[in-house]
Amino acid sequence: MNGGHHEEFTMRPEHEETLIIPAGRKELEAELIIPAEARGLIIFAHGSGSAHRLPRNARVGAAMRERGYGTLMLDFLTAEEERQASLDAHPRFDVPLLASRLGEVTEWIRGRRAVSTLLIGYFGVGSGTAAALIAASRRPRLVHAIVSRGGRPDLARDALDRVQAPTLLIVGGDDDTVLELNKDAYERIPSAKQLAIVPGSSHLFEEAGALDQVAYLAGNWFDEHLSANPQPSLFMRL
Repeated sequence: MNGGHHEEFTMRPEHEETLIIPAGRKELEAELIIPAEARGLIIFAHGSGSAHRLPRNARVGAAMRERGYGTLMLDFLTAEEERQASLDAHPRFDVPLLASRLGEVTEWIRGRRAVSTLLIGYFGVGSGTAAALIAASRRPRLVHAIVSRGGRPDLARDALDRVQAPTLLIVGGDDDTVLELNKDAYERIPSAKQLAIVPGSSHLFEEAGALDQVAYLAGNWFDEHLSANPQPSLFMRL
């Protein structure tokens, strides 16, 4: 999907590095890429796996950088925790832990010279969406926009009614259970919000063109709510 018109940016990395970020007693790996003349920074919050090694995240991240946004692909879990999660799903679904780490990472990255002047947004996936909503509710002056792809906002529980950042929930039309959970959570979020349903798409948006639609919607949302030079709203209901 490439409808609408937005300002084109050449993807010329000005700053690119792999970071080891302290979070409590752990150290988390992340990949930071800042294009020239960046308009904002998007932190990708994925509840499991190595965020920067997942092809779907990589595709969306590249699309965001084409629009002029820096990206931070964060691994919520250490290698040892990933091994543990593969056995019993813990701490993969320990949302309070993930939210705490995301908050610490957000505050840490804000102090880096390369991003110190950029507004920060979150792109959440799965349980990472709940972590993003909780972390944002605790830092209303620091997090300026949230986008969720097939996320679990219901896991944010009591934090939903404290979210101030404009929030876009993107769900596959064929992802029935998650769609209902997102509809319920949507009603509780008091900030500017949209629920976008991608018709014919499953939970992982593996269908042809589905992920492109996710990137298009996310980019428009960040253009409107995150960019230092906001663009007119191009948001389209699908």
